[in-house]
Amino acid sequence: MLNTIFLRRKNKLVLERGNEESPHTVYISTILKNVEDLGYTFSKDLLDILATYSKAQLAEFYFELITSLKVMVGAHRDYKPMYPNFPEQVMNAQDSELYFNAIIHYWSSGTLLPHYEKQNREPLTDVANHKVINIGTMDELKTIFTNLMKSKTSISDMDKSDLSWLFEQYRDVALGLVPNEIPLKENIAIIANLILTYTTDEKIVFTYFKTATDVLRLAVAMSDGDVSLAAPTKFRSFKRKERRLLLSLLSNCSSLDEDMVKYKNRWIRLGERLHPSEYKTAFLNAQQAFQKIRNNEKIETFNSKVTKAIHSEDYKTALALLKTRPGEFARKLDHLLRISTNSNVVLNEFKEVANEVSVPVLLQVKEHFKSRNAGNQLRAFFPKGNIAKVYGIVNMLPPIQPDICESVVKICNESMLIMFKNKEPLGKVYIDEKLKDYIVPFSQRSANKSLKTLTRGSKIDIPKDTHTIRSFVYWKEPQGDRTDIDLSAVMYDDNWEYVEHISYTNLISNTYNACHSGDIVSAPSGASEFIDLDINSIKGYGGRYIVLSLNLFTAQGFVDLPECFVGWMARKNPSSGEIFEPRTVQNKTDVAANTSICIPIILDLYEMKVIWTDIGLREMPHHSINVENNRKGMVLMGRAITSLAKPNLFDLFELHQQARGIKCDIIEEADVVFSLEAGITPFDIEIITSQYL
Repeated sequence: MLNTIFLRRKNKLVLERGNEESPHTVYISTILKNVEDLGYTFSKDLLDILATYSKAQLAEFYFELITSLKVMVGAHRDYKPMYPNFPEQVMNAQDSELYFNAIIHYWSSGTLLPHYEKQNREPLTDVANHKVINIGTMDELKTIFTNLMKSKTSISDMDKSDLSWLFEQYRDVALGLVPNEIPLKENIAIIANLILTYTTDEKIVFTYFKTATDVLRLAVAMSDGDVSLAAPTKFRSFKRKERRLLLSLLSNCSSLDEDMVKYKNRWIRLGERLHPSEYKTAFLNAQQAFQKIRNNEKIETFNSKVTKAIHSEDYKTALALLKTRPGEFARKLDHLLRISTNSNVVLNEFKEVANEVSVPVLLQVKEHFKSRNAGNQLRAFFPKGNIAKVYGIVNMLPPIQPDICESVVKICNESMLIMFKNKEPLGKVYIDEKLKDYIVPFSQRSANKSLKTLTRGSKIDIPKDTHTIRSFVYWKEPQGDRTDIDLSAVMYDDNWEYVEHISYTNLISNTYNACHSGDIVSAPSGASEFIDLDINSIKGYGGRYIVLSLNLFTAQGFVDLPECFVGWMARKNPSSGEIFEPRTVQNKTDVAANTSICIPIILDLYEMKVIWTDIGLREMPHHSINVENNRKGMVLMGRAITSLAKPNLFDLFELHQQARGIKCDIIEEADVVFSLEAGITPFDIEIITSQYL
């Protein structure tokens, strides 16, 4: 399992050398060929180690590796679309044939499928760029886990799963990797819960809890809830030992009244599980705080004081309060600059405390004011929570003078440069310009497990010479519970005017070369659907944006399914090779959210980019083009995602280079490399969030 995690995250393995003096060349060559069929190959160092393995060791290595690789790219399942000779079979079929087959399938509730013999297909002619599997060290592997715990942003379910496995299997190793400081409050709750679940070391957790909300998050984590607190949690019954621990942690916190009133109703529910009044003399301050919130005693909070000062136009008091909490100051800066009669006073006060604001917040404030007057029609928001949602609203913000916006950007830059100068020197630094397409990872809590995990809004180049984008979905339904998933592609022009869609209602485009492999409405043994999109044909008829979506039409959510994943392939010759060719898979992501709609990617065929969205929805959006009447619809989300003004990795790494390195334009001469393929890449999210934010 350790190598499975290492392979998935870094394309690396930890292997010991064998004792064979002569390599088993035929065995190694066979292994390498099968691995190449999945889009991977071996480094020289890995081949050198395999040359020392016995036949038995090679067999063990192969079966473990090939199993992991197949799952990663989606090749562990058998793909049987309704039309086995897709795409030609569908493109050449009569409408009456497609209609008749669909009706029979629907009337039988998915039990009857048309029977066609699968024809022989030409071998794959596409040339794949194989990903190299390298040799890594145990220290490198351990660093992954440490970086996850030191992340300054929220981590994904996959990250949590990897950490949980580490604590369960290697308790002592895991405890040794826990850092002295865990920067993010959510991660404190997650890691403390793992410590309490898999170890007997309770004392270690006391150093991390400072506020009542920290303790609330731990109780939520222990109840398998949403530690972002975006959704309510049904608290489980706690053992007496757990209740004493939570109350003890709470008693060690300051400002209990003010902190608890923020989540008053949740604390009341939690109090019903903790029974603080049972302890007559212990945890008295916690008992008093619970009593106050239950009795609805008036508790003045920091935010209420700030709001009161602003409403009374006592900006001096408001600024004095906000300076004690620089992060809140940064978040209210736009509002303060709009309402204040003296913007310079606000700027000067913010400048004094800006270096106490976290880097993620400074980056977002900087980008906000950098594009503040750019005339963007929409503002996009990704709300907190375990479901990846996006909201777009019409940009109604009044303008702020350009010189004021420039001053804010300058303050943020200067503050970050001061922070970064305190870090270790980098030496010569090479930064790839293409990193401007990749968004800084501020939150991964709702990210699905993917072959390549990215930040929403990031843009990936479609490989050169790609003729067709082939998307795919595979799912398996719960036993005895029919599950119908539809793979769809909705096309829009340059102005987001609806053009056409490919789905179960329209298997073949009447305009350009695009088709669907057939709608399957039941998957007791697994089912798959495909869509082919001819890039030049679509562009030739004015199509630009393509929104790929999964729609679950039966009563379940994706979370209820034993398995569901979606992905896309880049095909030069879609008629060669099998319908599903692992080596052409560009990305594949598991879909497991408590939603019924998933929008994994948007294609921009003008820029030849894939925009990573990974969005989940509970309700079906309409194909409306009216922004006011369709604020949660596909068009609005598409417009919002494709016009995001978010900090990019190039700008972040450039700040580090300015503060603690020397710019280097030749990659081979650099001490530190930031690029798409070498050095630190956009996919090294745990490194970026722990060491560069």
